[in-house]
Amino acid sequence: MRIVVVGNGMAGSRFVTELTDRTKDFRVTVMGEEAWQPYNRVLLSNVLAGGYGPDQVRLLDPSWYGEHGVQALLGTQVHHIDRETRAVIAASGERVPYDILVLATGSEAVVPPIPGVERAISFRTLDDCQQILARSTGASRAVVVGGGLLGIEAARGLAGRGLPVTLLHLAGHLMERQLDAEAGLVLGETLAALGVEVRTGVNVAEVLDDGVRLADGEFVPGDLAVLACGVRPLTRLAQDAGLEVRRGVVVDDEMRTDDPSIFAIGECAEHAGTVYGLVAPAWEQAEVAATVIAGGKALYRGSRLVTRLKARSVELAAMGETHLTEEHAEVVRFSHRAKGTYRKLVIKEGRLVGAIVLGESDAVGTLTHLFDRGGPLPGDRAGLLFPGLSGAAAADSPVRMPDSAKVCQCNNVTKGQIRACWEAGARDVAGVAAATRATTGCGSCKAAVEGIVGWLCEQEGVSA
Repeated sequence: MRIVVVGNGMAGSRFVTELTDRTKDFRVTVMGEEAWQPYNRVLLSNVLAGGYGPDQVRLLDPSWYGEHGVQALLGTQVHHIDRETRAVIAASGERVPYDILVLATGSEAVVPPIPGVERAISFRTLDDCQQILARSTGASRAVVVGGGLLGIEAARGLAGRGLPVTLLHLAGHLMERQLDAEAGLVLGETLAALGVEVRTGVNVAEVLDDGVRLADGEFVPGDLAVLACGVRPLTRLAQDAGLEVRRGVVVDDEMRTDDPSIFAIGECAEHAGTVYGLVAPAWEQAEVAATVIAGGKALYRGSRLVTRLKARSVELAAMGETHLTEEHAEVVRFSHRAKGTYRKLVIKEGRLVGAIVLGESDAVGTLTHLFDRGGPLPGDRAGLLFPGLSGAAAADSPVRMPDSAKVCQCNNVTKGQIRACWEAGARDVAGVAAATRATTGCGSCKAAVEGIVGWLCEQEGVSA
């Protein structure tokens, strides 16, 4: 049976590895528009900041495809899907027949239709990242347009290279989808202390060679302009092929489209009315699709999202319904702006339905576990925000953490799975990552994995 995957990003490459792990009975062809080997898009901000090089964010070695019998057509743009003959037609005219087609086309950067926008560089791909780095070498100041996750990461990365940065955002506060107004304010002040000037409630009307002009006529200087204005799902191929498309390509719980021979996963897919823009849901969907295609049974029931900001010296986690007020839920909050700290719990019917943790905290692991499992909360709410105050060890300490606790959100890896890997011989983080993929997503769980491995080694008196 011939499997063709269109898209070789984080969803497409994960699907291919999941499928080959399950069966060798298929002939798999993956078609990627980018010439790069698949890479971890989540870590591009680290490349921008100079912490990683392109090779360090690569997801697969070039030799992997041949070793697993997978044909990789990199740098190949797909022009059309012929559902009648079951073939994918590349822009070059090459026809690639399929029995099952998996769409993992991802999303594209939103580029606002304003004069001079071609002078700016979108921050979305590794090619974009390299263009920004090349331009930053001779730049005196940068302007980043967009105060969501990507914009903040881009601004922090450039500031970390010593470049003065102004971050412009249309909404009244940063990351307005994930944060409430006070958290957005504290985050802005944290960034300001790191060299990023934050301007909210402003609208860019024109991009110039030496800066941008706002809608009110104000000029903001910057000879490097970076766009991070959001993304939209890439659905043209599916739409032209007559598949059902709303905001994304509509799929069922098996990740099938309305054509049973075509699946869609990742940022291009819409499940139960939701398009997910984070890596963890994309990897969950890839696993479901691979299981189903390999002949197994699996259903995707949606994802509970935990957003982590991956910017150096900025610790932020947000999850669930963070905007509910005291009129609709029990809300517990603590704010210390001078320290860059903001913590908020949103509780309904005794269960955690939302949380914001800004600033370094040992509460994140506990709160993520409670949010993900939906279990009842202890009566000591302050102890949830400040585990040390309760007199007991924090639940994200290896000693107190239950085996069911999810340590790696991106790959759904629990403490129990890490323990099983350790018992099977994995004595360091690299071994655990090879067996479970923990730490290979956003990387924010690395310290927790190190702690668990170290604790297990200590218990048995062996060297980590």
